[in-house]
Amino acid sequence: MTDLATLMAERDWILADGATGTNLFAMGLEAGEAPELWNVDEPEKVLTLYRSAVEAGADLFLTNSFGGTSARLKLHNAQSRVRELNIAAAKLGRQVADAADHPVVVAGSMGPTGDLMEPVGTLSHADAVEIFAEQAEALMEGGVDVLWLETISAPEELAAAAEAIARTGAPWCCTMSFDTAGRTMMGVTSTAMVELVNNLPNKPLAFGANCGVGASDLLRTVQGFVDGNASLPLIAKGNAGIPKFKDGHVHYDGTPELMGDYAVLARDSGAKIVGGCCGTMPEHLRVMRDRLTTTSPGPRPPLEEITSRLGAFSSDTDGTGQALSPARRPRRRRA
Repeated sequence: MTDLATLMAERDWILADGATGTNLFAMGLEAGEAPELWNVDEPEKVLTLYRSAVEAGADLFLTNSFGGTSARLKLHNAQSRVRELNIAAAKLGRQVADAADHPVVVAGSMGPTGDLMEPVGTLSHADAVEIFAEQAEALMEGGVDVLWLETISAPEELAAAAEAIARTGAPWCCTMSFDTAGRTMMGVTSTAMVELVNNLPNKPLAFGANCGVGASDLLRTVQGFVDGNASLPLIAKGNAGIPKFKDGHVHYDGTPELMGDYAVLARDSGAKIVGGCCGTMPEHLRVMRDRLTTTSPGPRPPLEEITSRLGAFSSDTDGTGQALSPARRPRRRRA
C-alpha cells in the first residue's frame, strides 16, 4: 500500500487520474446506469479504467465508487449492496496498484449523497454520518490507501463525511465543486472552504477543487485557497475544457495540449495534487505527466495568463466579491 502523506513529502507534485464517467461511457456505460454495478458485472472494464490511468502516468487514481452510498444506490434499487460494491471497487484498484511499476495511491471515491441536508432539506446530520460511514468502512475493508470525498457543495455534508471518516481512522482528502460564479452550488467560496477545513476536528491530508465549469475557473479557485492562507496541500482536478452537448452526448473540448498547460499552471498556482475530472482521458494524462516532468516550476501565473492559455472565466468574480477578468457564459456539468 502507498502512503499518500509520505508521497507528498517526497514529491513536488503528484499526478492524479482523469474522468471516471467519461471513460466508462466510452466503454459502453449507458446514461442512467449506475457505474458502481460494473465493479461486479463488468470488472474487466473497471480494471481497464484503472490501468489506463496508471499506464498514462498517474500516481493516484480514484475508485469507481462515486455514487456508492446507499442514498445514491437506492435510485437503482441497490441500496443493500453498499458493502459489496465498494469492496469490489477497492479490490480491483488494489489489484492494479499492486502490479504497477511505480508507487500508486488507491483513493476511495466518495461523492455527495444527492440529498439536501437540514435545515434546507430533510437529511439529518446523524443520518448523513451513517450513510458516509457505511461506504467509508467498505472502501477501507477493500484495501484503499486513502478516502477521497469529492464534488461536495454543502459545508454541512462535508462536515458529516469528515465525522464518518474519523470513525475509520483513515487518511482522507476532500474537494468541493465551485460551479456557480466562483462558489459551490450552496454558496461556499474558496476562502470559506479554507476556514471550513481548518475548523474540522479530523483534518484531511489535502483539499481542493474538482469538476466545476472549466479549467480556468478551477485555477482561480486554487489561487483563492492560497490567498486564504491554506495550510494543507492543495488539490486541482479540473475538467478537460468546457462541456458541449453534441449528437446526444456531452463532449469536452479540452485538448491534451490544453490540459498539459493546465497541469503546469495548476502546479505553479499552488496545487500539490494535479489531475483531471470530466472529459479527461488517458491521452490528456500522458501530456500532463510529460509537461509536469519537463517544465521547471515557475512563479504563480497571473489570472491573465491563465485565461490566455485556458480560456476565459465563466464569471466576472471568484465568488468573494473581487472583480477579475472578462467572462464567458457558464455551462453546466458533468459526465
